[in-house]
Amino acid sequence: MASKTDQLLIVVSILEGRHFPKSPRLSLVVQASFDGEQLATDPVEHREQPQFSTELAWELDRRTLHQHRLQRTPIKLQCFAVDSVSKKRESVGYIVLDLRSVQEVRQEPRWYPLLSSKYTKQRPALLLSMVLENDTKPSGPSPDRFKAKKAPPRQGSPAVTDLLPDKLESVLIQDQGYHQVGPADHCTDMFVLSVTVAFATKLEQLIPSTMKLSAEGSEFFFYYSLLGNDITSEPFHNLLSPDFEPERASVRIRSSKKILQTFLSQQPSLQIHLCCGNHSLGSTDVSLSALASVSVDLESKAETVEGAFVLQPPKRNKQMLPALPADMQPTVGVSVTLRREDVTPQSLRNKEGSGAQPQSVPPPSVPSAEQRPQSSSPGGKPPDPSPPRRSLLPPSSHTESEAESLLEELQKGREQTGREQMGLAAADLEVPVQQQSQAEAAAEGGASSISVSAPRVSIPSTAHHYCFSLDLCSLGKFSLTHPIAATLRYSYQFFGSAAPIMTNPPVELQRNMEVSLPQSFCAFDFAALPQQLQDTFLRVPLVVEVWHRDSTSRDQLIGRASIQLSRLLSSEKSRFLTPAGEQSWRQTHQDRIPVVNAQRPSEKVAELSYIVTLEDLGLVKATEVIVSQSSQSEPLHPTQPPSNPVAHRSAAPSFPSDPPAPTAPRDTLEYRAALELELWKEEQEDLFDDQLRKKELSHMRALAEEWRRRDREREALVKKKEVEYNLLEEQLQKTLSDLEKREKQLAEAELETQRLQRELRAEHDLTQRELKESSRRLQQECDHRVALERDKVRLMEEERARLLQQISDCESRYKQLEKEFQLYREQQNIRPEFRLQSEINLLTLEKVELERKLESTTKSKLHYKQQWGRALKELARFKQREQENAMNRLKKQQAELEAMRLRYLATEEKEVVRQDRQELDDIRNELNRLKQQDDRLAPPSSAPAPSTGVNESAEEHLSRLLEERDTLLRTGVYTHEDRIIAELNRQIQDAMRDRGTL
Repeated sequence: MASKTDQLLIVVSILEGRHFPKSPRLSLVVQASFDGEQLATDPVEHREQPQFSTELAWELDRRTLHQHRLQRTPIKLQCFAVDSVSKKRESVGYIVLDLRSVQEVRQEPRWYPLLSSKYTKQRPALLLSMVLENDTKPSGPSPDRFKAKKAPPRQGSPAVTDLLPDKLESVLIQDQGYHQVGPADHCTDMFVLSVTVAFATKLEQLIPSTMKLSAEGSEFFFYYSLLGNDITSEPFHNLLSPDFEPERASVRIRSSKKILQTFLSQQPSLQIHLCCGNHSLGSTDVSLSALASVSVDLESKAETVEGAFVLQPPKRNKQMLPALPADMQPTVGVSVTLRREDVTPQSLRNKEGSGAQPQSVPPPSVPSAEQRPQSSSPGGKPPDPSPPRRSLLPPSSHTESEAESLLEELQKGREQTGREQMGLAAADLEVPVQQQSQAEAAAEGGASSISVSAPRVSIPSTAHHYCFSLDLCSLGKFSLTHPIAATLRYSYQFFGSAAPIMTNPPVELQRNMEVSLPQSFCAFDFAALPQQLQDTFLRVPLVVEVWHRDSTSRDQLIGRASIQLSRLLSSEKSRFLTPAGEQSWRQTHQDRIPVVNAQRPSEKVAELSYIVTLEDLGLVKATEVIVSQSSQSEPLHPTQPPSNPVAHRSAAPSFPSDPPAPTAPRDTLEYRAALELELWKEEQEDLFDDQLRKKELSHMRALAEEWRRRDREREALVKKKEVEYNLLEEQLQKTLSDLEKREKQLAEAELETQRLQRELRAEHDLTQRELKESSRRLQQECDHRVALERDKVRLMEEERARLLQQISDCESRYKQLEKEFQLYREQQNIRPEFRLQSEINLLTLEKVELERKLESTTKSKLHYKQQWGRALKELARFKQREQENAMNRLKKQQAELEAMRLRYLATEEKEVVRQDRQELDDIRNELNRLKQQDDRLAPPSSAPAPSTGVNESAEEHLSRLLEERDTLLRTGVYTHEDRIIAELNRQIQDAMRDRGTL
């Protein structure tokens, strides 16, 4: 369980907004969600600049914070527009915040634009700030308990502790390279807080069996946070015997003894994690309470907390790992030291017993632009000959620190291995970089105070020694109306320093004039691969910023100029000889580039004239890493501290003293150069052969060590497997007992299932009866409908017969009329014409009327024929459908009757068989009784009779079994595969076998 000081608060301050359209009906609400918990602000007016002024906070401990940072858990802010009438919410946009950028030091608020905003014409933004605060809520059962008031201060100056706030915080002073704790007027002393991770043992116990120890790409490292700076050790691969070098991380603190002790008493324990990639395998807490004790004397000695601390696995892995004895616990050796900066630790005094004077570590200073040779100030102080430097080679992705305390390691190296080895270490030390937050702070011009000691030489054999120089000549064609005090500033991290290079002092630049820039020449020595150099120069330009420095206001960015270093690579190469007589190459490029406005990139402000030079000094060799004491103390030309130098190289040429006049051909420079070239070739061949032999030996040793390491890993895995198998055996026993309980539960469930089956059968029978009743009702209804249809058909037939009768009457009448017409015509032949005409007219009228009646009769006849045909067809369909339904019902009923008959026959046969068996048993008992009476009455000579009785009983038993089997098979319910038939067959075979033996 975490202590009180481990509790933190993630505080997100939502201050105000901008570029929102004005809407009186709506209001704005910001809702923040983190780790499944949602918080929201109060509604504010929907205007152009809404004022939220709200802080949202989440509680968590440091370990949970570390897990969230590893998993990159975001903080999502979603802005809603709420209708004041309908209370309907509509999303305006959202913002995603990165938890890894949250620090314990309060930072300036920043504007964050809304993503996926519905206001497309404008771009709304929110002013936000994030900070980590220690949770100082009161503990105890009663928060309102009585608390005594503080005594009034005495007359005079108040005590320092009375002036301190309740919660002390460390503030990073970037330009000075230290952290400040407490008020500035009370911080009079400088302290150094160091953390050393020395060793680790039994780390394989933290690895679950599902994870391979020798998986490709699996690197392990230790991680901890020191005053808000994330520190990781050098990665290692072997968990059985970790081979990492002890690393010390130091931070410089400006404070006083009492204030610092109060600050340390408020700090939580130092958590050290063993990590693999983004996962924590185990952690331990190192308490800093001993450093905050009142009895600690920091005036003359250092206070140290050290020991072997047990690493505890995280909660998700505790169930997968068995309980371990005390001698098998994974441990890590940690030492935490607090001392004054002017006090040398006892360990350093023991190691420097050879006479080296202890010296304090100078704070890293921000490098300024180097003066040009022709304008160097006479009183200028040369830079530190061995400043902290960064490796240009790709560092490990897990180590995070600055390079300040490397000077202490270099101080030891001077006394142990001489100046040449010191120069090599200073040139080739690989110093890892910090995370994104520290990199941004360094890019702003500050130097962090955190440092890690890791004395390792890491330069590939194919790396070249380069010297890059940049001379900013002049600024001209200034287009602004008002004059400015111009200062140029640039930084290029590829050269190893994120600190900016600036020209000093500022020069006055007016409209349409050109001025030269003082102290604008700077040279960088570094080591890099040629391909890496080309890729970086082609991809990353060097950006020069023009600033206006005003004593009465803040510095103002005027414009930027982008120098394309790829043009330098395409320039012509020229050959030259180094002072050592070696052949090198030089490339120079001169150009004028525009300075564009920082606010409007399309507007040109001025022109910058510059000269860049790149010198390739050849491959990195040990003979080049020689830094003499004189060159360190009195450099010929002050140069900028290099990033990953191969040797300290002066930017200005050194002029050797005039040699005496040559007296012989062997004393000429050409002869010496040729002789040195031949000697150099022989030396290089010897070095090459020696390197080959060393590589072969190192490879063989690495193979042997890898074999031994893997053998030890296999042994450790076998031991872990044994422990895990024992645990699995216990789990198996528990599972067996659980299975027995489950079998009992299954038996009970089976009984319950049988009961449910009986209930379902009863429900099925009830459903069958209901179906039969419904089918009977449907039958009656169909019969009724058929009778009605039959009545309709009978009526239609009667109507048809009537119509046929009418037709026949009409036809007979028609024939009669035709006969009368013939008779009439015959009579007309003898009558006068007028009588004939009148009769013709009458007959015509009658004919028309009869024809009309005949036509109507014919139409009605056709109509009735059609109706009769339709009725016949409908009747045929009804008959066919009814026959089909009747056949289906008849078949179904016959099938059911047949099934019921078979069941009834089977039951009846069983009953008959049972009665027959009972009668047979009665007859057998009666026969046995009669036989016993006959035996008592018969003479003794009739002995073979019982044998005959036994044979008859066996025959009866066999015949009974055969009859039962045949009866069961005849029912059709049983087959030969059923269990009862198989049992009867077996009994029949036994009976036949017994009869054979008799």
